[in-house]
Amino acid sequence: MDTNAKIFVAGHRGMVGSAIVRRLEKAGYGNLLVRDRSELDLADQASVFTFLESERPDYVFLAAARVGGIHANNTARGDFIYQNLIIEANVIHGAHRAGIDRLLFLGSSCIYPRECPQPIREDYLLTGPLEKTNEPYAIAKIAGIKMCESYNAQFGTGYVSVMPTNLYGPNDNYDLASSHVLPALIRKAHEAKKRGERQLVVWGSGMPMREFLYVDDMADACVHVMQSGIREGLFNVGTGRDITIRELAETVMDVVGFDGEIVFDTSKPDGTPRKLLDVSRMKERGWTARTGLRHGIALAYADFLDRFEKQAYERP
Repeated sequence: MDTNAKIFVAGHRGMVGSAIVRRLEKAGYGNLLVRDRSELDLADQASVFTFLESERPDYVFLAAARVGGIHANNTARGDFIYQNLIIEANVIHGAHRAGIDRLLFLGSSCIYPRECPQPIREDYLLTGPLEKTNEPYAIAKIAGIKMCESYNAQFGTGYVSVMPTNLYGPNDNYDLASSHVLPALIRKAHEAKKRGERQLVVWGSGMPMREFLYVDDMADACVHVMQSGIREGLFNVGTGRDITIRELAETVMDVVGFDGEIVFDTSKPDGTPRKLLDVSRMKERGWTARTGLRHGIALAYADFLDRFEKQAYERP
């Protein structure tokens, strides 16, 4: 990518989108297009088409999405499938209409079957049933992948999909009703410590295994893919290492400085038993994650404290 190229980052206020903006700015890209929802509603097809045809960016990073943890996915199923389908359809088709040749679509590791061989390779997609708690979100993301593949096949576009593992880091969502497990644990441990409590309640059995990737590493991978000139395909992005939820909770407690005991609420769902990504495709193309989990959690906790003190960690 030429450093003068016009680049549209859709979803620049989210955790992933803001990390991509930071990474691009660090690399010297100064012609970035960003729009708040008040300026551009990505669910409004006419507005998206008009924006892309008038601005005609050289590259699009599609990081905008409705996201959340198990509770949010399982209780707002209609919102998750509709909002994600409409956003990706508008941006991908709008990019094609505007003659935009390069686009990167961000999915999620939940696209893979619930009972999947480990580590999960990209070609395991659509080989078995999905995890029920996040099935609507997963189906929407699978549709986005297939849309990119289909446009490449029919129109010769260079639309690539990247599938991140569980992400965390600056600008994460700490609302306990909609957050993912790691930010939820950071907030719970911090508040338990602050209140002088002796227990940390963790959803599920603590046995499921999860892989976690610091969001700035994810942004680096996205820019790497676009800079490498890759024009098609599906690429897992992760660390290639996972831990149990129990081990994660213990690490968060250590970073936060909370020395209470863990209590597992087994009335709450565990979700998929294990989701470890095979990241060999990205390694073959010269990229690996660099941020260790404990160090990344420390960085995330520092960001949480900064926003916590400003009472800005709860999002509507």
